[in-house]
Amino acid sequence: MNRRVLCLVSAAALLAASASNAVSAQELPKKTITLVVGFAAGGATDAAARIVAKKLQDNLGQTVVVENRAGAGGNLAHQHVAGAPADGSVILLGSVGPLSIAPHLMKVGYDAQKDLAPLTMGVMFPNLLVVHPGVGVKDFAAFIAKAKAKPGEIDFASSGAGSASHLAGELLNQRAGIETVHIPYKGGAPALQDLLGGRVAAYYSTPATAAPHIAAGRLIPLATTGLTRPAYMTQVPTIAESGYPGFNATNWYAFVAPGKTSAPVLERWNAELVKALNADDVKAELTKHGLTPAPGTRDELAKFIAAESKAWAQVIKERRIKVE
Repeated sequence: MNRRVLCLVSAAALLAASASNAVSAQELPKKTITLVVGFAAGGATDAAARIVAKKLQDNLGQTVVVENRAGAGGNLAHQHVAGAPADGSVILLGSVGPLSIAPHLMKVGYDAQKDLAPLTMGVMFPNLLVVHPGVGVKDFAAFIAKAKAKPGEIDFASSGAGSASHLAGELLNQRAGIETVHIPYKGGAPALQDLLGGRVAAYYSTPATAAPHIAAGRLIPLATTGLTRPAYMTQVPTIAESGYPGFNATNWYAFVAPGKTSAPVLERWNAELVKALNADDVKAELTKHGLTPAPGTRDELAKFIAAESKAWAQVIKERRIKVE
């Protein structure tokens, strides 16, 4: 390598190091940081937010509080953060529903791809179709058979209209040619409570949330909604392997900020969140909840949200799904 090339390489390395240091040196507001969640306390989104918030607080040396703004399937929280101060003091643990599904179903009061700036993917996981024992089915095939025999009589809960659990049910209706009835709630916790009480027949739950109730015999697991069986629930088949190849309704939570937040602050948040999500103790806690950390770049998240939006828009169009 000649001297000129060596000089160019050295200059590039110094420039990259300088840029990296500039990002890490970007100051966040010296006040309480608010991490907003669009669902009620007690659900998987809330649990993930609190696990990450604790690590952020430790790393940043300043207070990080979780604020639950439940309602409209998480859309109220997303609308709130879209209009929040764009100084880095407010971020949101968003979800597939408000970011990629709800905008195709209703007026949400924000543009998910303009008014909210991507920070990093948080976690990904499949949902788990569970039913109350009173439904009288023991496996997925029996569930489909009963739904076909009695169209409109089986209902399923969701964490809100336009949520991942809602569209998982609609996708199964489409693929299996059945008609189960959607019942929206203000989060996973109240949906699960009504399922346990037998007031609703089925729910597309987070696996870890349903696990203790399955062990106690209060719920029956039928199938998971991802392409492969999760490592923590290998005994339960996927819908894809149960007669509906390619069925995929993977759930995910991603971190976003107000859309007008400056690029340096967004990059600083990406760095802090990726650091927190990669921490061994955070990984362990999230895994206990059946959540797989999936940190990445801001650009990767932007492209993923756009792709998910396009895919779910097609399902909504084909199913002619409307929210009353």
